[in-house]
Amino acid sequence: MRKKLGLIVNPIAGMGGRVGLKGTDGIETLKKAIKLGAKPWAEDRAREALKQLTRLKEKIELITYPKQMGENVAVSCSFNPTVIGELSGEMTTAEDTKRAAREMLDLGVDLLLFAGGDGTARDIYDAIDLKMVVLGIPAGVKIYSAVFAANPTRAGELAALYLEGRIKDVIEAEVLDIDEDKFREDQLSIKLYGYLKIPVERGYIPGGKSPTPVSEKYNQEEIAADIIDEMSDDYYYIIGPGTTTKTIMKMLNLDHSLLGVDIIYKRKLIGKDLNEKQILEIIKGKKAKIIVTPIGGQGYVFGRGNQQISPKVIREVGKDNIIIVATRRKLQTLRGRPLLVDTGDKELDKHLSGYYKVITGYRERTIYKVST
Repeated sequence: MRKKLGLIVNPIAGMGGRVGLKGTDGIETLKKAIKLGAKPWAEDRAREALKQLTRLKEKIELITYPKQMGENVAVSCSFNPTVIGELSGEMTTAEDTKRAAREMLDLGVDLLLFAGGDGTARDIYDAIDLKMVVLGIPAGVKIYSAVFAANPTRAGELAALYLEGRIKDVIEAEVLDIDEDKFREDQLSIKLYGYLKIPVERGYIPGGKSPTPVSEKYNQEEIAADIIDEMSDDYYYIIGPGTTTKTIMKMLNLDHSLLGVDIIYKRKLIGKDLNEKQILEIIKGKKAKIIVTPIGGQGYVFGRGNQQISPKVIREVGKDNIIIVATRRKLQTLRGRPLLVDTGDKELDKHLSGYYKVITGYRERTIYKVST
């Protein structure tokens, strides 16, 4: 009997990232993202995952929802999908996702692949709880939950291994989400909503985000002091999100956005909570450096929560002008796993891979690997 693979794509997931909206929950936010020039990318992410499964297309039945919720991607990858359900309108909603998941549960799907972010994971959890094995293709702005593969390619590879029976281990992974309204006001409020069952294999699932403990404050101040001492008036400094990077702003007594992207020039604030377009306008033709810190527990340097620092921005600045900062504890939580990049541009991700000097204290550097 052929295995059944379900596919659900949240086509609006991730659209708010590069335009600085930190998410696309809610119709008004989506409209604002579109007005700011946001482009869909969830289908591209799902397609990248599905390509890893094309060798199995004669051995599995692919069940999906109409048009942009999965059918388009499946057909583009040469699958002949079983299309079920109906869309409620031109713009898909959380209810579409929940209904699709419930219908796939009723059809006995062996594995449900879904492309989206934490909000999508929450919708899947609301619909099916622990009744089906699922796996997330990361496509959202916020990826705090532990139900997502490291990147779309890994999602497809892991799905193939599970459907072939080559791996059988399944765990209950956390579904986390944040309050987007508070997030846009620079307040981070993370809530555990529940658990979903996912297949697991080392190297494919990065895990959920680890919060920053208060005890790291002094280490963060050491790092900030080092950065400030080395700052040059010749460069614009793009400061990524995170408590470690934003300690630099605090020590310079500058206004800042904890969860957004700011720019400093000559130790003064030039731009606060900027989107991709605004960053490019400021740094075009100028010398610039990017200062970023990896997400605790996951290790992502680019591609999670800082999509404003887009491939265009990174190419404009150049690999040699990327500064990675991380507290000693943050690197320890990775347990030897590499730092990760997932910008959505595979060529750039390969270019960014390699070894970096990570600033971990005042005049303290650790050589650490960055990988795709």
